[in-house]
Amino acid sequence: MELIGDLPARPLDPAACFNQHGDPSDDGVSATSFRGPVAVVLPAGGCGERMGLSTPKQFCKLLDRPLISYTIHAFERIKWIEAVIVVVAEQHVELMKSIIQKYNHEKTQWCVGGLTRHRSIFNGLSVFVDDKFMECHLTKPKVVIIHDAVRPFVNEDILLKIATAANDHGAAGAIRPLVSTVIATNSEHFLDHSLERSKYRASEMPQAFLFDTIYKAYQKCTEYDFEYGTECLHLVLSYCNTQAKLIEGPPTLWKVTYKQDLFAAESLIKETLSQNVYVITDVDQEALQLGHCLKKMLMTQHMDVEVISAEYGKKKLCIPHVSSQESYNIIIIGNTDLQEKQEVIDVIANSSMTLLYPMVLILVYISLPESTPFSKKLDEPSAIRRLAKEAKHRNILVYGLLVNYTKDSEELNESLENMCFISKSLMKDRNSALTGQLLVV
Repeated sequence: MELIGDLPARPLDPAACFNQHGDPSDDGVSATSFRGPVAVVLPAGGCGERMGLSTPKQFCKLLDRPLISYTIHAFERIKWIEAVIVVVAEQHVELMKSIIQKYNHEKTQWCVGGLTRHRSIFNGLSVFVDDKFMECHLTKPKVVIIHDAVRPFVNEDILLKIATAANDHGAAGAIRPLVSTVIATNSEHFLDHSLERSKYRASEMPQAFLFDTIYKAYQKCTEYDFEYGTECLHLVLSYCNTQAKLIEGPPTLWKVTYKQDLFAAESLIKETLSQNVYVITDVDQEALQLGHCLKKMLMTQHMDVEVISAEYGKKKLCIPHVSSQESYNIIIIGNTDLQEKQEVIDVIANSSMTLLYPMVLILVYISLPESTPFSKKLDEPSAIRRLAKEAKHRNILVYGLLVNYTKDSEELNESLENMCFISKSLMKDRNSALTGQLLVV
């Protein structure tokens, strides 16, 4: 984190453009407000000394997926970004290549970094102008975004603002208010003075530049800059006389630095994944009633819920719609047989849904008063365990719930409340140890 004092900057024209949804934006920026290719450079050569782990933090896994893959995906999903260059240490090249291949990062290339952050960034920029860094030729971008590989929660809104400002001003960077007061100590470690917090900001990532501007700055900078410098905005100010436009960024720009940050990051990912769910029901009255009652209860938990009813054999046809909405939670309500459940799992596994995140599939069985007690169907619990064991290898977490359906409204409401609570917990926790269990609600 660098400290930046107040700098005069020309504001963007709010009437000039629109946000990515086509609506007027507070900052007046849009994906169409500048022309020319945009690329990203992600320095990822750090060894993670502050993390205290043998694995560099960018390769630590969250939900069994490397942290850097989440950051790459945040950029690749944005249509107006054409290329992502990940700069890694030589000893991690094969690991990086395997991550790109496994998670189908089609826009991403890698190159070997230098011994310092600035040298690595310069190498990342050089792939666009020097073929010796890359086997395939890449188009030189008009604007290049520089970001940290361990800041996975960057969103399109701030990227659009930063890229547009860089296009207009030559350089731009995200800033955040200082949380703590910054003090200086004397040689004897006593307080010397403190800075007036209101006049300073923390320099964050992402930062963006006109490519020719930042590349020229690196060509002109000194060995001292390469060895000890950390602030790209300062380079273009010093060597290109380009004053960066500073833009207030969201709280989600935080950097995974310490071990506890990994737990916080995984928790945030789980929370995000659990926000929407598709409920697929049989067409009988009991399943439909449970589905719509469950929807009402889950919506009180601030979840987006859609209920779809499907006849026997047609539930698998609902999966492409779920996939198109990027939902990673499905609840199937009804006493469908094992073959239909297997067909649904096969469709999920053959889609791209499970490539990036684990999918939660909750199978809700209905126990009716006049039906054979479920406890006597000894093959069902064992079948669920077998189904879940196979599905786990395909990144699908399968859980079973047994709901006692009764005409007593008080008892039924209690069962529904339990089903809502357990379903929400399963979707949020994504605990692979509980897969294959049949939970009675």
